[in-house]
Amino acid sequence: MDLTRRYALAGAAALAASPLLPSMPAKAAAPMADKQAPSFYRYKVGDAQVTVISDGVNTFALGDSFITNVKKEEVAAALEKAHMPKDKVSIQFGPLVINSGGKLIVLDTGNGPGAFASSKGAVGQFATNMSAAGIDPKSVDMVVISHFHGDHINGLLTAENVLAFPNAEVLVPATEWKYFMDDGEMGKQTTERMKGVFANARRVFDAGLKKKVTPYEWGKDVVPGLLAVETAGHTPGHTSYVLSSGSGKVFVQSDVTNIPYLFAANPGWHAFFDQDAAMAEKARRKTYDMVVAEKLMVQGFHYPFPGLGNVEKDGSGYRVVPAHWNPVI
Repeated sequence: MDLTRRYALAGAAALAASPLLPSMPAKAAAPMADKQAPSFYRYKVGDAQVTVISDGVNTFALGDSFITNVKKEEVAAALEKAHMPKDKVSIQFGPLVINSGGKLIVLDTGNGPGAFASSKGAVGQFATNMSAAGIDPKSVDMVVISHFHGDHINGLLTAENVLAFPNAEVLVPATEWKYFMDDGEMGKQTTERMKGVFANARRVFDAGLKKKVTPYEWGKDVVPGLLAVETAGHTPGHTSYVLSSGSGKVFVQSDVTNIPYLFAANPGWHAFFDQDAAMAEKARRKTYDMVVAEKLMVQGFHYPFPGLGNVEKDGSGYRVVPAHWNPVI
C-alpha cells in the first residue's frame, strides 16, 4: 500500500539523518522482576463475596492419549486455534473462598505444597496466594470438596502433613466418600492411575481428617446458599454447585469441563482423567445446555484465571466468554 510505503521511506530517512546510536548497553532504572504478583480475584454474588485464588498452572507435553477418542493431531489443531502451543497442554487450578457474611468457606483446596516438582513452583500456590489475599486458614469454618482427585483435596494438608484448615469442618459428597473409602472398590482397580487416586484419597483423609468429615447429599444445600448438584462421570461422586445470594447466582462447575477451549468447544472429547467418559460427556452436555438456557454465569476450576465466564452455544459445542475484569468489588 502507498501509505505503508510512505511510512517506511520516512522511517528510513529519519534513521539515515540521525547520529550513530551509542554502543553502550541501556540500563534499566530497576531490576527485572522474577515472579508474578499474588493471584487472587474477588467478586460479589448478591451479599456473598467470592475470592478466586490461583493454585497455579501445570504445563506438560501433549501426549497421544490425553484425549482418548480423538487423534493427537486434532487436539493439537484445537490448541493452535486457541493461540496456544500445539505440542503442550496448560491446566490451571482455581479454588474458591466464599465469605457468606456469616461463614468463611473454602471450595476445593488445590494440589497442595510440593506438587509437580518439575513445575518449579508454578503449581501448589493456593496457600501462599490465600495468605496474600489476607485470609487466615485458621479462620476458615468449612471446606467443601467437589471430588477426590488430588488437585482438589491435597491442599487439605500442609507440607508437614498436618491440617491446613485446623478449625474447619470438611464436607464431602456422600457418593464420593462411600466409593473411595470402600476397600472392595479399591481392590477392583486395575490401572496404576486409579490405584494412585484411591491411595492418595486414603492418605489425605487418614491424616487426622476423618473425624472432621461430614458427607453431604446432592439436591440439598451443603451450606446455606450453596446447592450441591450431581454431575457424576468425572468421578462417581463428582459435584457442582449453585451459589445463590439475593438476586445473584453463579454455577460453580468444578470439573464438568477441564480446559474450556478443548472440552467446552468439543463436549464429545473424552479426557483420560474422566473415570466414566460417557457419563462425564452426558453431564457436560446437560450442564452446559442448562447454563445456556438459564443464562447462568459459570465459575470453572480449570478455566483460565480467574475462571468466571458466560457460556453460549457454538455449533455442536459451546464457547466460554470470560467475564470482564472488574477493578472494584
